[in-house]
Amino acid sequence: MELIPAPRAVEEPADGGVPLGPATTLWAGPGTERTERWLRATLGAALGLPLRPGPRDAPDGVRLLVDGTLEPEAYRLGAVAGQGVEIRGGGPAGVFWGAQTLRQLLGPDAFRRAPVRPDAALGVPCRTVEDAPRFRWRGLLLDVARHFMPKDGVLRYLDLMAAHKLNVLHLHLTDDQGWRIEIKRYPKLTEKASWRPRTKFGHRASPLWDEKPHGGYYTQDDIREIVAYAAERHITVVPEIDVPGHSQAAIAAYPELGNTDVVDTTALAVWDTWGISANVLAPTDTTLRFYEGVLEEVLELFPADAAGFSEFVHIGGDECPKGQWAESVTAKTRITDLGLDGEAGLQSWFIGHFDAWLAARGRRLIGWDEILEGGLAPGAAVSSWRGYAGGAAAARAGHDVVMCPEQYVYLDHRQAPGADEPVPLGFVRTLEDVYRFEPVPAGLTGQEARHVLGTQANVWTEALEDSARVDYQAFPRLAAFAEVAWSRLPAPAERDYADFERRMTAHYRRLDALGVGYRPPAGPRPWQRRPGVLGRPIEGPPPNR
Repeated sequence: MELIPAPRAVEEPADGGVPLGPATTLWAGPGTERTERWLRATLGAALGLPLRPGPRDAPDGVRLLVDGTLEPEAYRLGAVAGQGVEIRGGGPAGVFWGAQTLRQLLGPDAFRRAPVRPDAALGVPCRTVEDAPRFRWRGLLLDVARHFMPKDGVLRYLDLMAAHKLNVLHLHLTDDQGWRIEIKRYPKLTEKASWRPRTKFGHRASPLWDEKPHGGYYTQDDIREIVAYAAERHITVVPEIDVPGHSQAAIAAYPELGNTDVVDTTALAVWDTWGISANVLAPTDTTLRFYEGVLEEVLELFPADAAGFSEFVHIGGDECPKGQWAESVTAKTRITDLGLDGEAGLQSWFIGHFDAWLAARGRRLIGWDEILEGGLAPGAAVSSWRGYAGGAAAARAGHDVVMCPEQYVYLDHRQAPGADEPVPLGFVRTLEDVYRFEPVPAGLTGQEARHVLGTQANVWTEALEDSARVDYQAFPRLAAFAEVAWSRLPAPAERDYADFERRMTAHYRRLDALGVGYRPPAGPRPWQRRPGVLGRPIEGPPPNR
């Protein structure tokens, strides 16, 4: 079996298979409507199969049904000669993940958008596949703030996520370098904060600039479309609106948000380089009311429902320089009035305000692990990015945590030590390194480990100027990550990487059919290189912390 991610159990009861053709019917039970639509629109289009409705007991038909005896995202796929293909899921999502496995069983042509061999005989080999995910949160962060990814690119990545059984898209919508979501009550966020006149090309120490304007944003209808498209694929979209740091773009549009008693915020522009900007939000009531207004519209665009993790809103909370607050009379007054522990307490107060604000509206705050500093409300969750320590501390304190340590699953880090790697950043993180990543921090008790909701791979785009660069950095490592997130693998040192490589041989053909510009095993193709563009490689193994 060449399935990725690896399933829990596979049986091959007999030779032969279930033929598929123009007469093949599709029966869909209650709760399977999304998978029924996906099969006709995607698999049917790829293979030229109409998949017309038919009776449940049609020989060689396809049947979809929810089976409450299974775990919610579990599925059981059975292909039996003379009886057809049946996919049972513990819930609607389980049925959908079973359909993704069916697609893989049909070969790489099933990953195209139209038939390339319309007269070829099609069939599903006789198999029984029983499967369920290890983690509930199997995420991918797309940073659309540093380099904008047009809507069609986001929809494409939702399809790629679905093909790998990933179910959370963390959409990083705001930063110093751009604001990417329309907020109707604050039009300057898109009129001014959504574009910059030029962009640093490469690492921030690079002397190179791309002198053309860069920008873009999603209208509110674009966001609604993205959220709905994701939901059809049983993927939750979690928005990130950064506070109080990473906010220069917003301050450039609305100078009153910044520390006006320290800097001339009217002179600020959307940042055109990388790093951590010193321009952070002022701790004023004006700022709080402004971001409450932003979040009111965000909550409407990303509604909470009973499925997935839609109650979460990410507020960043990381990398907030305190220099301007240390000089600001306004900030000092706020610290004194509230009895806070200096500037660090002021950041904690910022996070606590929006934690309470979101909780009052039935939502949950999630932020980067810096938000642990100063204490958190019980319902808040943590994205652990600075290693394992933040995640372990969060879990021990009773907070839910998503593990995404930069040393292991930041996919903007370079994939090999070679000089041909484009804009080499960070540690070398090979395909095998990602495959041997273990999301659960060592030393947690069973109860503490239950707070690990799952794991997430992050694709930051400072040096990824377009979708081709995103593809190169994400794949094939995202396939390895998907298996880590889904499959119940042995301990890292005991994992059968040779078997994964063998299965990847078939998976590369699927990625080719999908048009993914992945990094080939032998190294980058000539057009994937960026000769002369300065990066910032870090030598040696990453710290295990």
